[in-house]
Amino acid sequence: MTAEPEVQNAPARQAFTDEQKEYLAGLLSGIAHRQAASGDQPPAEGAKQKALIFGAPLESVTKQERWKHEEHPLDGWERIFAHAEQATFPNEENTFRFRNFGLFYVAPTQNSFMLRCRIPAGELTSQQLVGLADIADDYGNGRAAITTRSNIQIREIAPQSLVHVLSRLQSLGLTSKGAGVDNVRNITASPTAGFDPQELIDTRPFAHALQHYILNTRDLYHLPRKFNVAFEGGGTVDTVADTNDIGFMAVRVATTAPGQLLARTEPVSVTPGVYFRVELAGITGHKQLALDAGIIVQPNQAVPAAVAMIRVFVENGDRTNRKKARLKYLIDRWGIDKFVTEAQAKLSFPLIRLPAERSIPRSPGLRHGHIGVYRQKQRGRNYIGVVVPVGILTTRQMRRLAEIAANYGAGEVRLTPWQNLLVPHVPDGFVETVKRNLVRAGLHFSASSVGGGLVACTGNTGCKYAASNTKDHAVALARHLEKRVQLDQPINIHLTGCPNSCAQHYVGDIGLQGVKVMVGGESVEGYNIVVGGGTGAHAAIGQEVFKGISFDEVPRLLEHMLKVYLGRRQSGESFAQFARRHDVKQLQELFSA
Repeated sequence: MTAEPEVQNAPARQAFTDEQKEYLAGLLSGIAHRQAASGDQPPAEGAKQKALIFGAPLESVTKQERWKHEEHPLDGWERIFAHAEQATFPNEENTFRFRNFGLFYVAPTQNSFMLRCRIPAGELTSQQLVGLADIADDYGNGRAAITTRSNIQIREIAPQSLVHVLSRLQSLGLTSKGAGVDNVRNITASPTAGFDPQELIDTRPFAHALQHYILNTRDLYHLPRKFNVAFEGGGTVDTVADTNDIGFMAVRVATTAPGQLLARTEPVSVTPGVYFRVELAGITGHKQLALDAGIIVQPNQAVPAAVAMIRVFVENGDRTNRKKARLKYLIDRWGIDKFVTEAQAKLSFPLIRLPAERSIPRSPGLRHGHIGVYRQKQRGRNYIGVVVPVGILTTRQMRRLAEIAANYGAGEVRLTPWQNLLVPHVPDGFVETVKRNLVRAGLHFSASSVGGGLVACTGNTGCKYAASNTKDHAVALARHLEKRVQLDQPINIHLTGCPNSCAQHYVGDIGLQGVKVMVGGESVEGYNIVVGGGTGAHAAIGQEVFKGISFDEVPRLLEHMLKVYLGRRQSGESFAQFARRHDVKQLQELFSA
């Protein structure tokens, strides 16, 4: 056997250096991460390559998922620029894509765009409030709306103004990225955080930290559907955290308590202090409040825990049926234990199981604590809750509020999920001055028991899904009831235009869902009526007592309902408590008599 000829001058094989190994590991990890973020999965060896989106065949997913697969949701700037240059409105696909930038084409109700901002924790400076007023004047309809996610919306924006609006918003230190469609929406936190005498923890840093993490992480813009996160610090004004996909609820552990490490099922001693209990899968439009997950996290672990849970949803949520693509349905399929275990696998620290009875929940919030004058924990300082009827502000009012906050407060306002705002840090000596200035601006610092708890979605003047004019109906309803019913306890009345329940009608003392009703052979605007809902310490999903009531009948019916309550209630009983101790048939009989 002849030996093989020796290859001359062959380069010697050398092992990779540690630095080269680290570089290659990072490169391969980055490729894998990009594949995961885009939903692409590599084919099995020898198998014909087939496009998958997070495990689902491309042909089985919804059209929205195919759009996201073809182009990342944040890569649509050139599309927006082109529409602005040509002053044209978008087709169905681009209408979807533009919502990733907070731009909503709201035809046929309005042949224009709506801008929805992202305002984490509802914090705005006076300068930002003035800047938003300028945007509304220069490019919108001269008004802005406060939403139930402590946010701002501006309407009637022409397509040629899109780039100007987004550029102007960014110059204010604000953004609208991810404010619509399949994204984590505005991160809410306790409206009185940082100055509430009752709070357990200031939740603003967590809302801002999660906001910035999301803004700088592309895979968190590839959710199956929208996702809501709230941080509840235990203050006097409820954050409505139990209506969110994830609610971080501040609790206190008073004494050393036995817990269990989720990752290793080992016992652990939980030291006294403030923690967040995690609640999951709130979605009131589907009649579900968030469920306790049985775990606690230390405050500095809340943001990474939230990110891990969002990523579990990204990787496993339903992408074939948008009606089943919310977190609720993943947890219905898996159960909470499996969901939490999957999240644990993405974390470097162990989650801790702790029975709810081992932690002391926050004190009940103050009903209508978002309206009026209240002492802060800072000596000699007050916050003033401003009445904003159904959340609508003119730009003149926005500028006046900014002046009041700058001249008599600390130059900031807080938006609340109750569609109003707070002016904090007002010295004792300026309280009466601020009151007078609010009244001069056409606003107020106190409300009747009806007006203080009135919440309404956009309605059919600005939303194609709404069956009724909720904002105008809410104002008319309040005027009717305030003249005829004298209440001595706060009451919340929520009007929502469709089953999506943007105004969360299932958690109102009284909730109205817009429907079309046939009266004399004609279709008119009406409502289904729900009673007995609540949030926070009084959380409950209301029960429907009437269907298809035309709005012409609603004011007189609600007047009668409230008078029946006043005449038959037990001592100190709220309307919700009264409603809950009767079944639907009993309520129908009482309210129809």
